[in-house]
Amino acid sequence: MTDQIRVGDYIVLKDRLYTESDEWVKREGDVVVVGITDYAQKKLRDVVGVELPEPGSSVSAGEAVGSIESVKAAADIYAPVSGEVVEVNERLYDEPELVNQDPYGEGWMFKIRISDEKELEKLLTPEQYAEKIRKEEGL
Repeated sequence: MTDQIRVGDYIVLKDRLYTESDEWVKREGDVVVVGITDYAQKKLRDVVGVELPEPGSSVSAGEAVGSIESVKAAADIYAPVSGEVVEVNERLYDEPELVNQDPYGEGWMFKIRISDEKELEKLLTPEQYAEKIRKEEGL
């Protein structure tokens, strides 16, 4: 049993949940860590900048709370759940390339203290997210 699903060149980790807009969510108690997926960072290519939400701010599920800029495009980052932003990955301001190098680790974006646990049930399982990539990529 492996801890990841490979879909073509893309990796989906099994220890998190996913959004239709290509964010991942990893639960740590009443807080979730949020980042963008391997699929998203490979589509964006070279990330050159990020805009992250302010710590202490309240966010709603589905709300655009930041952005990521690459040499190819700019994309919004959406809050996967509602709650309070408790921390942002400040390293990304100086080292945005971490998003490309380690999207599921050092390239995490921000942490949210969840206000409604039921919202987690609306997120995609790793298997559902892998299927979304298969459909989009025609794999």
